[in-house]
Amino acid sequence: MQIAFTKYHALGNDYLVIDPKDLSAPLTTEQVKTICHRNFGVGSDGILLGPLPSTTAKCALKIFNPDGSIAEKSGNGVRIFSRYLWDTKFVGNEEFALQTDGGIVRSTVFDGGKMARVEMGKVSFDSEKIPVTGAKREVINEKISVGGREFVFCAATIGNPHCVLPLPEISAQLAHEFGPKLEVHPNFPRKTNVQFLKVIDRANIQIEIWERGAGYTLASGSSSSASAAVAHKLGLVDRKVSVHCPGGIIQIEIRDGFDILMTGSVTKVSSGVISPEIFSVKIG
Repeated sequence: MQIAFTKYHALGNDYLVIDPKDLSAPLTTEQVKTICHRNFGVGSDGILLGPLPSTTAKCALKIFNPDGSIAEKSGNGVRIFSRYLWDTKFVGNEEFALQTDGGIVRSTVFDGGKMARVEMGKVSFDSEKIPVTGAKREVINEKISVGGREFVFCAATIGNPHCVLPLPEISAQLAHEFGPKLEVHPNFPRKTNVQFLKVIDRANIQIEIWERGAGYTLASGSSSSASAAVAHKLGLVDRKVSVHCPGGIIQIEIRDGFDILMTGSVTKVSSGVISPEIFSVKIG
């Protein structure tokens, strides 16, 4: 069966949206890997499956990483899926609730579909909620050794786990070298997303991102949220922060209780159908 898809990117972080009504059976891990593969499939940083039924929101969303694992929440994914719902007239210009595995978010699409604003929920630094091994605590400015180097890190969750490493200088090379090792470090029983953070001034930060289950990523809404929250927790930035990702800028507002409002762009790339023939070729 051919599978219809629509592709979008949010500052270079690209996803395929697939409506479950177009599937004759649930996607398997191997199918997700093949579809997302840049050479053997369509190519993407993940799959957004929805709209799915929900009793607590307008609809629900299931987010697949390109390795076939489930992402509890993705800020860019939510923005993209919100745009898809707007494009298909499932929603209008009003705010609506969306159910993710990482909790309920509220979203608004504006500027002719080119921008989306999402209430991402609250950031927590609680080791049990993230989770991080060890005694219950806020995980702030702790040491971690990996790949022959020691870092100072903070951990946070906004429905999915993050390890944020404040540094005077960051680079894509740094993320590629240490991101994979930190993702699977035993401190993080459910693995973790990794952000290398440079504070530019009190209104601007820069991050390099290694995403759990996806690898090096040009932009990430949840990573931007967690990094801005950590920088604010450390007293390094104010409440409104422009997060400079390799793919562009995401705006973060940190409200009371570390409640996060995220705003960023969405671009429609293409629509098409996936040939079942791609699944006859075993990859990896």
